[in-house]
Amino acid sequence: MLISSAFAADAAAAAPDWTSFLPLIIIFVLFWFMLIRPQMKQAKQHRAMVAALQKGDEVAVAGGIIGKITKVTDDFVDVEIAPEINIHVQKHAVQTLLPKGTIKAL
Repeated sequence: MLISSAFAADAAAAAPDWTSFLPLIIIFVLFWFMLIRPQMKQAKQHRAMVAALQKGDEVAVAGGIIGKITKVTDDFVDVEIAPEINIHVQKHAVQTLLPKGTIKAL
């Protein structure tokens, strides 16, 4: 009698079902909506901003330098940081497109 009840307990405990994966699925969905999706959206906006750069735009580059774009090529831009002083930076180093007149206001 004791042996048969022990076998019955093992058989019932060993049956896995899909509800054991439910916490992992919920965690993945939360990560998707709280971390991955916003980061992808921000990267897409940055790529669009970098692709739309043109001569005369005022920008801030990754090093904190603010200037006006004087020349745009495929991978690089020339940024005028002072009269007659240009620096050559990669396009993806441009962090922010500033509103017109920002440099004069500083």
